[in-house]
Amino acid sequence: MPKQSVLILCTGNSARSQMAEGILRHMAGDRFEVASAGTKPSIVRPEAIAAMRELGVDLTGHRSKSVDEFIGHPIDYVITVCDNAKESCPIFPARTKRMHWPFQD
Repeated sequence: MPKQSVLILCTGNSARSQMAEGILRHMAGDRFEVASAGTKPSIVRPEAIAAMRELGVDLTGHRSKSVDEFIGHPIDYVITVCDNAKESCPIFPARTKRMHWPFQD
């Protein structure tokens, strides 16, 4: 059975969404294809990399990606982790399930 795909979306794709991507991939990478992106991508913050390193999750190879890179790709779940991303999230096909799990920056 193919893995279901999850896109975790935030504004800058610099911390929250990167950390959530790393955690989900670490915990369930055998079940989900996981990626993260931002509505206004910037850089992966060194503080996020350091915090995840303490949990045994390596984000050093991550880059901040635009949500535009995922338009047109089949995605099973889109999870927004900030209110701004929820409001500006592009439209995905009807089969994509959208969830909002807000986290403070």
